[in-house]
Amino acid sequence: MEKTSKLKFWKILLYILGGAFIGVANGLFGGGGGMLCVPLLLLAGLKNQEAQATAILIMAPISIASVVVYYSNGYIDWLMALYVGLGSIVGGIIGAFALKKFSNIVLQYIFAVVMLVAGLKLLF
Repeated sequence: MEKTSKLKFWKILLYILGGAFIGVANGLFGGGGGMLCVPLLLLAGLKNQEAQATAILIMAPISIASVVVYYSNGYIDWLMALYVGLGSIVGGIIGAFALKKFSNIVLQYIFAVVMLVAGLKLLF
């Protein structure tokens, strides 16, 4: 019994440290934490739909905290945020409804392609 509670402790600690890394990445890069969060949640045993939906929930408070810091440093372009934010809200709603239309394996491939393209874009 003690061994399973120790194992559970280390898993929880790993998730907390992973979450801290995700928060640092999101704060440092102004986003992208969700791309790191989904693989962590998949590793924790969630299905793709659950991992992606849970990542959105996790990213909300992280993003709010980052906005406060960015705002206090004068880094926010409010007009650009309005334009992109409106599009993001519409896209988020469409994506959330589309999420249930795809199987786990299809979502896995879509996510892998998006991560690959994003990584290549950063390199070039």
